[in-house]
Amino acid sequence: MSVQVSLASDQPQTPKATPDYVNRRCANFSPSIWGFHFLSYASVETNIKAKQRAQELKEKVKMIIMAPVKKPSQKLDLIDDIQRLGVSHHFENEIEELLQQIHNSSHDNTESGNQETDNELYIAALRFRLLRQQDIFNNFKDGDGKFKESLVNDVVGLLSLYEATHLRNHGEDILDEALTFTTTHLESANAPFKPHTFETSNSCHVPAILEGLAKARNKALPVSLSGTWWKDLDFVNKLPFARDRVVESYFWASGVHFEPQYYFARRTLCKVLAVLVIIDDIYDVYGTHEELELFTEAVERWDISAMDYLPEYMKVCNQALLDVYVEIEENLANAGNLYRIHYARETVSLMN
Repeated sequence: MSVQVSLASDQPQTPKATPDYVNRRCANFSPSIWGFHFLSYASVETNIKAKQRAQELKEKVKMIIMAPVKKPSQKLDLIDDIQRLGVSHHFENEIEELLQQIHNSSHDNTESGNQETDNELYIAALRFRLLRQQDIFNNFKDGDGKFKESLVNDVVGLLSLYEATHLRNHGEDILDEALTFTTTHLESANAPFKPHTFETSNSCHVPAILEGLAKARNKALPVSLSGTWWKDLDFVNKLPFARDRVVESYFWASGVHFEPQYYFARRTLCKVLAVLVIIDDIYDVYGTHEELELFTEAVERWDISAMDYLPEYMKVCNQALLDVYVEIEENLANAGNLYRIHYARETVSLMN
């Protein structure tokens, strides 16, 4: 989408009719591999049952989080698993309280000389990521101030420390050293490695409960939230030269805004991405230079009257774009954040 137009006036240019004999390009894009599966997948009944199941599992997980354990490191494992599964937003208060308890316990153990969680590199790195205690890594250095060679065969620990180094701030030299150390030895590691996740963890929680909660949460999300909208647009038939990528757009949006409370953001991003794919194909594949000049001007004007001079296939796409942004504008206005619509529109204009 590289066509640029200088708006010399407030009125759109009068177009020249596109000759019928124009030889348009065709990229021969493959049709969507998903068909209508995801566009009609979720039902109200399925969502209700999934939400009920998720609520039951949340209560169980809360009990597990607050249950007493012999070693604080077990609770660190639990929190890490919850976060990796993307369900930590259900337990924000419990996790905050638990981390505070672990922090206080760690401070007390340091004063008494009992550093139970500092003896393993994996636990130390995990504790750093969750509690942000940099001085903990000094326990793994030798008398020369270098990381101990004995850590080389601790692949699980090296990987955990490697992940922790990516949270470093400018000037944290020990983490810069740790990144170099872990990268070097992980690349040359020959020891067998078993991932330390909720499937293999021996911590106090029940892996099946967490896995079940994550699956129930995903089923409860309205997967088909953009299905009716996309079917009604009928781009597959009206704009057959363009890619149908609404499912991929939804997956991408879900990765950005996976939390249930960001339903509108997830749905909106999905719609914007799906339409932008169509616009991209109009620019890169189908449109003539003259048509693209008119289309660029219409998009930049954000005015329905600017569509009057567009070819019919461009009107279909431009109308869909305007409708999506009307929905965004109404939602932002209701939330008192109307100023954001300017930046949302500007982003699309910059892509043209």
